[in-house]
Amino acid sequence: MTQAKDFLARLARIDCCALSDALDQLKLTGVVSGLIQGSGGGRIAGRAITVRLVAGAKSDGPPKHLCATAIELGGPGSIIVVEQRSGIEAGSWGGLLSMGAQTKGIEGVIAEGPVRDIDQAMEMGFPVFARAWTARTARGRIVEQSTNEPVQIGDVTVRAGDYVLADRSASIFIAEQDIEKVLIAAERIVAKEELMAKKILDGTPIGTVMGADYEHMLK
Repeated sequence: MTQAKDFLARLARIDCCALSDALDQLKLTGVVSGLIQGSGGGRIAGRAITVRLVAGAKSDGPPKHLCATAIELGGPGSIIVVEQRSGIEAGSWGGLLSMGAQTKGIEGVIAEGPVRDIDQAMEMGFPVFARAWTARTARGRIVEQSTNEPVQIGDVTVRAGDYVLADRSASIFIAEQDIEKVLIAAERIVAKEELMAKKILDGTPIGTVMGADYEHMLK
């Protein structure tokens, strides 16, 4: 198993709350709230393929649908991360894109902006996280500006190859150079939480556990 695959396997075993605590402990940013999971069976982990969409209409030349290049680049272990902050209500992702991504084995999509065809994604079981839902097409409204250039998701800058974890609590983005230390910190936090859970199940009063252990867990 390559190092990146090992990191992804470890990342997938951690929930976003523990990962957020690890980022706090290390004084790193990366947590984005409010991107709602509309479809799919739960947590996704992968590495970012980024897409930026902007206002505009198609220019002359061979047609290329938005996000198609990202899907062609992707596969298992990748998550497509889309920025559509134009303020225009138009789908930054849709049903046929979900189908194409699922066919390639892509783990899911996270969109800072509206997404359409969410019912279709639900039927497919393809994970989609988005800021809002819409029926409005991108045609004549928004176009793709770039693939695998930095994008802005919430207040976090996301770069191609960043590590991504998303569940119903948050979407979290971690720079490649930080992933190992973040995983180590998060795994220690998970281990501490498991010990606290055992104490609670064994009958230790919740106030004792939460006061003595939880409040000092990140130290």
